[in-house]
Amino acid sequence: MNENKTNINWFPGHMKKTRDGIKEKLKYIDVVYEVIDSRMPLSSKIKDIDDIIKDKKKIIIATKYDLCDKNETDKILDKYESEGYYIYKCDLLKDKLDNLLKLTNNIMKDEFDSMTRKGLKARKPRVLVLGVPNCGKSTLINKLAGSKKAGTGNTPGFTKNISWIRLNKIDLMDTPGVLWPKLEDQEGAKTLAAFGSIKLEILNAFDISNFILKKMYELYPESLKERYGIESLSEDLIEEYDIIAGRRGALLKGGIADYNKVSLIIIRDLQNSYLGKVTFDRL
Repeated sequence: MNENKTNINWFPGHMKKTRDGIKEKLKYIDVVYEVIDSRMPLSSKIKDIDDIIKDKKKIIIATKYDLCDKNETDKILDKYESEGYYIYKCDLLKDKLDNLLKLTNNIMKDEFDSMTRKGLKARKPRVLVLGVPNCGKSTLINKLAGSKKAGTGNTPGFTKNISWIRLNKIDLMDTPGVLWPKLEDQEGAKTLAAFGSIKLEILNAFDISNFILKKMYELYPESLKERYGIESLSEDLIEEYDIIAGRRGALLKGGIADYNKVSLIIIRDLQNSYLGKVTFDRL
């Protein structure tokens, strides 16, 4: 169960096309929504975003806020706010997002008032929506639209093209999920994979499940004990995989643990919040 030490390098062609397309269309944009996952507020933030969007007004939308460790996530969101970002925390399944629209209009009020004084026709805010794959970006757009305007799916990379979505109160430019050319921060890359922003086909499922067990033991040992009955970790983690296999019925013929199935159980348990409210990133 030893972890693969190979560096993670994943930058599909459509991501480069997206970044180039954003730069070309940036002159049409008033405000940028950057969607991040509250459970990984550092890892899910696009590293060089400010180089792409320059001096545009920026709102960080922290989705899945109801699933995170709010104490730890808020420390990071406070840091972003001190750097000039507006912050909007939300549970996309429950929140109506009216306050997000109000925030967007308030940010643009002075500029739009100036346009009106110059005799220019009033218009809706134009918003660029960015985020790493599977962070809730398309769900956000559909919630704002009140209907299914953007495709959604559990598979990272579901959205493939840049497109305008015209709504009553706002115009949105939807983009495919964006990562950065080389994931030099290996822990950040594994965190992205653990929460579903990088396809498991790209990485080794054992690496990710091993990473989750170690991270949970470091940060939330009581949750690990409650879910799996695990109170300590062995060096190779085989004992822990055997325990989980027995508890969850992940066994092959002869009662042998199905380690591949156990890996997927651990990953799904994290993503479905069966391991509790967690935040893997720390300042």
